[in-house]
Amino acid sequence: MTSVLPTIREVLRMEPVAGALPEVVTGRDRLDAPVRWVHVAETAEAARLGSGGELLLATGVGWPAEDAALRRLGRVLIEAEIAGLVLELGPPMPAAPAALVDEFAAAGLPFAVLHREARFVAITEAVHSRIIAEQMAALRARDDIHALFTDLSLRGSPADFIVEQAARVLGSPVVLEDTSHRVIAAAGELGEAETRGAELSGWEQRSRAAHRSGDGDWTIVPVEARGMRWGRLVGLPGEPHPAGRTNVLEQAAVALALSRLSDRDEDEWTRRSHDALLAALLGRRFSGDGGITARFEAVGLPIVGRPVAGAAVRLRSGTLPVPATARAVEAARSAGVDAVAGRHPEQAGTLVVAVSGRPGARLDDAVFQAIAEAAGSVRLDDPATVVAVGSDARGITGLLSSLEEAVELATGAPTPPEARLGRRPVVQRVQHRPLLRLVNALGNDPRMLEHTEQMLRPLIEHDLATGGDLVEVLRAYLSHPGNRTRAAAASHLSRSVFYQRIALIEELLGMDLDEGETVAALHAAVLARGRTSSR
Repeated sequence: MTSVLPTIREVLRMEPVAGALPEVVTGRDRLDAPVRWVHVAETAEAARLGSGGELLLATGVGWPAEDAALRRLGRVLIEAEIAGLVLELGPPMPAAPAALVDEFAAAGLPFAVLHREARFVAITEAVHSRIIAEQMAALRARDDIHALFTDLSLRGSPADFIVEQAARVLGSPVVLEDTSHRVIAAAGELGEAETRGAELSGWEQRSRAAHRSGDGDWTIVPVEARGMRWGRLVGLPGEPHPAGRTNVLEQAAVALALSRLSDRDEDEWTRRSHDALLAALLGRRFSGDGGITARFEAVGLPIVGRPVAGAAVRLRSGTLPVPATARAVEAARSAGVDAVAGRHPEQAGTLVVAVSGRPGARLDDAVFQAIAEAAGSVRLDDPATVVAVGSDARGITGLLSSLEEAVELATGAPTPPEARLGRRPVVQRVQHRPLLRLVNALGNDPRMLEHTEQMLRPLIEHDLATGGDLVEVLRAYLSHPGNRTRAAAASHLSRSVFYQRIALIEELLGMDLDEGETVAALHAAVLARGRTSSR
């Protein structure tokens, strides 16, 4: 059991000791050594009975007078691995023996003298009471920790929440990594994304180095059950915990192992991790590029110095089976690139994939087609029809823009005839959608936002007041120019209802939707609206 023992410095400050005017003669650098017990020992024979870590109290009444014998006494005490020695000066020993002081100084061991008479009984009682209180506190803390993580196990809490609770208890960052040193979940003291990002910078290299060297600043425990190891729980440096930092992580690791055993999906941890990370990026829930970049690299997606691109995949049925994300990542790796895949945070039927290629390499269509085919292979009757690919980019900001382009293209563009007829998915690149690229390039330009508000305000206000869907109906109309039948189908409306909505849109806007310039202006506004409303 780990407990917070009093140090020699703390003992010297306790009232029964401080009143005797202690003076440290040697070993000032080791006054923070823990005191396991306090024992009165006037002879070397008594000292040998200890088990190490004791602070010895003595008056010198049984000590030898010869220097050689005093040196032997000093060596015996040092070899017994005592924490330190406190000598009460008095008639038996009016001054600290020089020979003994020399031995303690050479070993760097604390040796203190008391200039006034002290009640050794009061000293031992004070120190032992403190030690026993700490041990009782440790027992209570261990019980509390056991209860906490047992409750989490019984409740079926997900891995990221268990890691978050471990970090909260320890007051320092905690990381769950897989056996390849890729981060699955991480939480910092305050749970801030940027705190986690800073701690995760260069994670794989740092983790491998810590495992090789046995870095004492990291507390590492395995997450395993039934002879299978799934990963490790890593506690980064922090303050001691009454229950012991290792014990806290071991209890959390048990909860994680039970959680893993109860998961029917063996990729559950990775899938949740990727979903959360992509949601943070697409939702812009980060305050700086460095932190979110470090988080992506920690899960195995290199960003710095690599070509990156975003892709979005939709299956024919519009639903996304759970295994699709893991298969998409496996296909990407087989194609020689790295990838993180997950469900779109607001469009459950859309698989979003962040792809990172080798330095200097091009992310060609074959890579994205393989990803889409793998995602659509879960059910033979539900293949992927289209994989939309954003612009090739650099850095985390470029990846975000590319993902947004891909999602907009996948959800807004009509399915090409060859995709409806064939079994292989069609790769659609945003380069073929110049208006979408222009809108994404403008980003949050105030002029673009003003244009969007000016063009769509009547429809937005109508939808907010009535719970209507005029903006989405307009989006479907603009995505299928000249083909109102397909636009109605995309809106999931009958043609008669669709035509009524279009007539209402024209009335509210005071515009003719058959006029080319009007359609272009509205299309830009709808694309920009979709980009901002997804944040």
